[in-house]
This record gives sequence, C-alpha cells and structure tokens, in this order.
Amino acid sequence: MDNFAIMKPFNLTFFLVTAFFAAVLVGATLIMRKKSERARRIVIASAALLTLLGFVVYKYFLSIDTAYDQLTLATTNGFNWWGELPLHLCNINMLLIPVAVLFDLQMLMSFCFFVGSICAALAIIMPGVGFDHYSIFMPRMLGYFGTHFMVVILAIAIVSFGLYRPKFKDIPKTCVVITVISFCVFLINLLFINTGLYPKANYFYTMRPIGNPLLELFHKLIPVPYLYLLPSLLILVPYMALVTTGFWIADRKKPVPDKEAVSEISEN
Repeated sequence: MDNFAIMKPFNLTFFLVTAFFAAVLVGATLIMRKKSERARRIVIASAALLTLLGFVVYKYFLSIDTAYDQLTLATTNGFNWWGELPLHLCNINMLLIPVAVLFDLQMLMSFCFFVGSICAALAIIMPGVGFDHYSIFMPRMLGYFGTHFMVVILAIAIVSFGLYRPKFKDIPKTCVVITVISFCVFLINLLFINTGLYPKANYFYTMRPIGNPLLELFHKLIPVPYLYLLPSLLILVPYMALVTTGFWIADRKKPVPDKEAVSEISEN
C-alpha cells in the first residue's frame, strides 16, 4: 500500500491523480455549460480562492515539516514565509484568475490560460526538492500537487467554460502582460533581497536559474537578472500560436448558420 501511494512522474499514482483532476474539469464543464455566464465566473473565482486557502494551509504544514526544512537548507536556507508567497509562475494564478474572470480582463485570462496551465503542468511533471518519490498522502504532497493540479484545471476552465477564446491578435498583447507581470515580480524580488526579508528571493526565476537546463543556457548567453528570461518568449510565442491554431481550426469547422433559416426564426 505504501509503494502504491508513492507519487513520482508517470507512475500509476501519478496517472490516477491526473485522471481524477481531469474528471473534475470535464464534470464541472458539463455541469456549468448551461449555466449563466455570471454563475460560471463566480464558480471559477470561488474555486481559485478556495485553492488559495488550501495553499495557505499547505504552507503552514510545510512550515512545521522538519524533513522538508532539512532538504531545502542548501537552496533556500530552509522554510521562510517570505519565500513561500503565491508569487511563482504557477501559483500567482490563484490571485490573478479571480480578478481576470470577475472583471472580464481578456488579456489577463490569456496569461492565466497559457502561462498558468503550462507552468503548473511542468511543476507537476518535474516536482521540486521534497516533492518527488514520497507518499501522496503526506500533507506537503497533497498541498503541492493539489495546488498545481487545481491551477491547471482552473486555467483550462477559463476556456472550457466559454469565458475566453484564444485569438492570434491576443498573442502580442499577452506577451506585454507577461513582461509587465514578470517585471513587477522582479521588483518584489529586489525589495525582499535589499531589505533582508528574503535574501534568496527568486520568484518567477527572475534573479537566477535553478537547475533548469534551458534557463541555464539563457543565463549563459545573457548573464543579467531578469533580462536573461526574455528569450523565453521565443518559445512561449510559438506555443501560444500552436494552441491558438487548434482553436482557429476548430472554429473554422463549426457549421455556419443558414442565413435564410436565421431570418425566418427572427421573423417568427
């Protein structure tokens, strides 16, 4: 039973947990598709805020987890509340999604859909120190994977609930949003470092790469904090274009309503 509960990328437990959250997304989409737009917005925003509450509880358990503290001494000097704020690429979406859907901010929804989903998915596939090869029932494992899976399905739900539809014209604007948000987080890192609140602050990895081969390469080419991340757009833009192409093709295949039929319905 203990071996069965071990969570690591692409083992049986991993696929079972993935299937569970996928079923939640499909079920929620089927239930909500006939509900009003207001109801769909409220459901997504509420789920994001509940996920944020779960995130805080998860971080509390992490703060008293001595084993995790020992595992992270080398990279972050152990647990530090200033280093555990929801400001990373994936969990910042718990703050942004409610704002985006409640105020119908299309470009922010685009950011959450494209960046939130892919970054949270990568965090699930490549878990950090202390979150790989442990029982899924440990508090820190439930918190880590529960939070990241929820970010993935919430980001996708923005589209599956019909609140946002990717368009090619959105891609440049989304790049601007990504740049603005990442630069704001960079300033927060500088604030934490220069005030001593958290000397190893590295939200969004704007200060330095940590074990990511691609970011390590970018850092060698441009050894300047924040600026070394800019080449990432060369990967992100084609990814957004590819996903948007899928939606464009799907929209093109939709049957076009017969104008005469629509006219008769309007007259009646």
